[in-house]
Amino acid sequence: MKVGIVCPYDLGRFGGVQDQAIRLTRWLAAAGHSATLVGPGDEGPDGAVLLGRTTTVPANRAATPIGVDIRMLGRLQDHLGSMDVVHVHEPMMPVVGPAALQVEGPAKVATFHADPPRWARRAYRSMSAVARAILRPADVVTAVSPVAASAIAKVAPDCRIVPNGIDVSDYPDRRGDPRHVVFLGRDDPRKGLSVLLKAWSYVIEAEPEARLTVVGARRERAPDGVTFLGPVSEERKRAELGAAGIFCAPNRGGESFGLVVLEGMAASCAVVASRIPAFTHVLDEAGIFAQPGDPVALADRLLRLLRNPDAVERFGAAARRRAAQFDGPVVAGRYLDAYAEAIDRAS
Repeated sequence: MKVGIVCPYDLGRFGGVQDQAIRLTRWLAAAGHSATLVGPGDEGPDGAVLLGRTTTVPANRAATPIGVDIRMLGRLQDHLGSMDVVHVHEPMMPVVGPAALQVEGPAKVATFHADPPRWARRAYRSMSAVARAILRPADVVTAVSPVAASAIAKVAPDCRIVPNGIDVSDYPDRRGDPRHVVFLGRDDPRKGLSVLLKAWSYVIEAEPEARLTVVGARRERAPDGVTFLGPVSEERKRAELGAAGIFCAPNRGGESFGLVVLEGMAASCAVVASRIPAFTHVLDEAGIFAQPGDPVALADRLLRLLRNPDAVERFGAAARRRAAQFDGPVVAGRYLDAYAEAIDRAS
């Protein structure tokens, strides 16, 4: 099968959607299919078709690099017209998303990733006729989670869930130190690091031997038992996850999937996470939950595990088993089913 994977965001910049588009291209190629990644940017992965310079605009609560040159429509037709199916990630994101849906010839699959802000959800509802018109060329619509699907329920009521994925085998399948907790993420209020550090003041008072490693963020002063690593390489990140017995995701909300939670699961960590829809979807019963923004509840859940190494091992094994459902070949297989259905509908 010849598949064009279209990402509307700059392929030379890191982002969750870019990461998934790049991974999916690789997974499809490994399964014997011809997969071509297409997107804006002046640089990107080897073999990608680059559409040219991007402009950074505010979108999805972040500074987002997108292509705004309308000439990209012609370039998309040139590169995608001969495909069997075109898979458009974030199909509403201008100009590449809607333009890719207009490419003549191939079947179309559209995937929604984001948990959009309230104003965007209202726009989907109030301008549903316009959104449906943009999405009409899509033969199959998917979303990476129920959270992402809920935003477009009125626009695409038949949307199916195909989750994000990772390469589970890249993560160490071993039990880390059951008294060692790891956090992965930016120092952004939405990621909940401040909530975790407040909770840690209770944890370290009760369990002085406990340790917390913060990967991806750095602060000037480190509380007792806390080590800040700041941004690290992928290899170092996976090593830190493998060294810890417990992964903590104290996010306060606004997450559409929970890829960091999945990484902790793949590394066989026992996971303590905020009870937000995106995380409960990924973890299911393979982890422990606390109310978001509540440091006392978070400290209680962490202490339960820190005082029970057997529970750490049990939850870590359950998390690794659950992570296998999000492994790259599994996710690619579900998209291949969507592609086959799209081709059938388009014929």
